[in-house]
Amino acid sequence: MGAEIEQLAGDILSHPRFQQLRMLVHHGPQNSVYDHSVAVAKAAYALSRRMRLSVEETVSVVRAALLHDFFEYDWRSAAFRRFLRRYSGLKRLLHMHGFVHGSIAAERARACFGLTERECEAIARHMFPLSPMPRTRIAWIVTLCDKTVAAREMTLAVRVYLSLACRKVFA
Repeated sequence: MGAEIEQLAGDILSHPRFQQLRMLVHHGPQNSVYDHSVAVAKAAYALSRRMRLSVEETVSVVRAALLHDFFEYDWRSAAFRRFLRRYSGLKRLLHMHGFVHGSIAAERARACFGLTERECEAIARHMFPLSPMPRTRIAWIVTLCDKTVAAREMTLAVRVYLSLACRKVFA
């Protein structure tokens, strides 16, 4: 399936800014934003094919899935914590990574790759229910595949952490 993703979105995969996502840790220490994004794109491609979407819609799904986390910052960093300190109460909560990164990713993806409005909407709304509800088939596919892949990655990360903790306890 990797060849199909390359054919539909090779310009994104080979772009230097997209390649930099390899440096950002995402769901666990052995998972980067790049790895996560490619896994979501593969899942979204498979679902699009299963749903028999048009080639045009499938291309949009893959492009949006690849760029849904194109936020390009480390949300665990001191710089992001400083950004959050500008706000207090509910405003601080609403500026946390889970609430804002979809919109940030959509803006950056549009500027860098010239996405369609539907692709940008899918990116901006993929964090539902922390973001507005998806309105298109493309957005729902990206949202569903992101949740599924993230759950799998987080489960694996928890297993790794538990295995390390057990080794220390029983060593």
